[in-house]
Formats: sequence, structure tokens, C-alpha cells
Amino acid sequence: MIEARRLHILRAVADHRTVTAAAAALYLTPSAVSQQLTALEQETGHRLVERGAKGVRLTPAGEILLTHTNAVLAQLERAEAELAAYSSGAAGTVTVAAFATGIGLVVAPALTRLARAAPGIRIRVQDAEGDASLPMVLDRQVDVAVAVEYRGAPGADDARLTRVPLYAEPFDAVLPAAHRLAVSDRVPLAELAKDTWIGPFPGNPCHDVVVLACEHAGFQPRVEHSSDDFRAVVALASAGAGVALVPRSALRGMDLSDAVVRPVDGVAPTRRVFAAVRCGAEEHPLIRPVLEALGEAAE
Repeated sequence: MIEARRLHILRAVADHRTVTAAAAALYLTPSAVSQQLTALEQETGHRLVERGAKGVRLTPAGEILLTHTNAVLAQLERAEAELAAYSSGAAGTVTVAAFATGIGLVVAPALTRLARAAPGIRIRVQDAEGDASLPMVLDRQVDVAVAVEYRGAPGADDARLTRVPLYAEPFDAVLPAAHRLAVSDRVPLAELAKDTWIGPFPGNPCHDVVVLACEHAGFQPRVEHSSDDFRAVVALASAGAGVALVPRSALRGMDLSDAVVRPVDGVAPTRRVFAAVRCGAEEHPLIRPVLEALGEAAE
């Protein structure tokens, strides 16, 4: 592993042509410069400098390394500049993982707010289902997760995460237009016990919501068609393939001409959405404005 401080010394020697002058520029002793050059040659396995009566010059291997040194040190300068801005919270990148509906409902509006309030913060968004985004936060793949409550999710008392509630929304029943309950104002879930169901794949948090709601109504749904894309779910229901429960926000802008959407009778199944970060990161000068913007968008 090449140490960056030795690259500084190599460039100073190349610039000043003598060990003494390079040492003076770096506020080091000549012996210290010589020792660092020797160590750099050992690290690279090449002779990098040649000493002569007129001073020091780089060998061909030294010239090759110098080319890379200039690129490396320039990048380190950029890093230091970004870190200086970062330390004040003025600039930096925050990565947010969220499911598709959450991106449309809160993440995209939050980006608009941040562009005005904190233009130095750049947001990178990754589409990830609610059950995938929390592990991504814990594994340090992303900074913020917009996630959904599901069975097996880290609880609100999990010491690894800080959670910020965003919103809760009911699931509505989506029925084929010709369904026997299409004329009802509200749909009792128990009345759908013998129907064919369309729903998300197991592991998707919405699958858990649907199954739990049906269990509370006294039956296990017979899921014959599976998709994590609610547009596909609605399309299948419109084609008469079965019935479904779909989060209300996911129905916005869909073609419902051949389907009927009705609220669930009684206590409706609910999707609870929250933002999560690693515990302690909620006060980070870059992450805090993102959480605030998400909360404002959710309102």
C-alpha cells in the first residue's frame, strides 16, 4: 500500500530537484525526506530517484509514479474541499432507498424542497422494496430508508435504527367490474374468502398486510397471481383474474375503467410508512435536512 504522504514527498523532490530544497518546502529534515523516499521505493519495488552532482532526478519508474501522484493528490484536494463543506453541512450526497410509491409520494417532493432549502445536498435515490431498504441502511449501502412495517422488520425499539413516522394509508379492495360485490359501498373481507386473489410476492411487506388482514377476517387468501407491481395487480383484477387489496396511493393515476375500487368494511388494513437511519445518524448535518424534508412532504 502506497502512503499518500510519501507521494507528496516524491512530488516535492521532483519539483525542487534536491532533497534539501524539498525538505525545506515540506518542513522536514533532509534525512526524513531520504527515509521516506527509500520507503516509497520499497513499497513500489522500483528505484524512483537518482542522485547526482546537480541534484536529484526521477527515474523512468519515478516519472510513471509522478503522473499518478498528480492525479491522486488532485483527487485528495477535491476530497478535502468537499469534506470542508461537508463538515458545515453545506454540501454532500445522501442516498435514499424507497419503494416505488414512496418515491412518488414523499421522496420526489422532498427533493424539490431540498433543492430550495439545502441546494448543497445531493440526493441519490434507489428503488427498493420496504423489506430490502432497512438491511441496506444497516449494511451502510444507503443512508436513509423509506420503509413499510412488516412481519420480521426491526421494531421501533431496535437500538440500531432511528425511525421517523411518515404516513399511514389504508388498502382498498380492487374488484373486477362484474364482481358480485361491485355494487356495494364497502367490501367485507370475509365475503372474499372463496375468491381467487392477486397479490404481491411473499417477502413484500404488502403481502404481509394482505395476508394478516385476511387472517383477521377468518380465512387464508387463495393467491393464484403474484406481482409486486400494483399496475399489474390492477390490470389482472380488471381482466377478471381475481380480487386484490391495494394501497390507496398506489391507485392514483391508474386505469380503473374495468375495475371497481371500494373501501374495506370495518378496520381497513393499513400500510405504515416510516423513514429509518442508523441510530445516531439522525443528527448528521446532511441527513437531518433530508428527514425533515421527508416529514414535510408526508404532511
